[in-house]
Amino acid sequence: MVMTRHRRPAGFTLIELLVVMAIIAALLSLAAPRYIGNVDKAREAVLRSNLASLRDVLDKYYADNGTYPMKLDDLIQGRYLRRIPQDPFTESESTWIVLPPADKEKGAVFDVRSGAPGKGADGKPLREL
Repeated sequence: MVMTRHRRPAGFTLIELLVVMAIIAALLSLAAPRYIGNVDKAREAVLRSNLASLRDVLDKYYADNGTYPMKLDDLIQGRYLRRIPQDPFTESESTWIVLPPADKEKGAVFDVRSGAPGKGADGKPLREL
């Protein structure tokens, strides 16, 4: 007498799949808020760095020429920058807010601010960084 074994079909049961999906969902619910917060912090850090670079270049332009540039593109033509950096929040290089100097005869671009709406991590508006 030969005994035959009943083989269970290969694969996962519906219960096993639901348990795995529940574990993955729980892990994602813990990780997603941290990820989103870190992305915003990274964008703010890049914005601060870009603003510091632009302001440094504006000071160098003024030291070399005795006036501030008439537009941001003058920094590229004078080889102070290779290109205007992007605002990481607007993802554009055309949204910078240009502030003129007090004395209009000294040029047109004294300072640069972000054109992005919203607030940073410290609660300060991004336009005031």
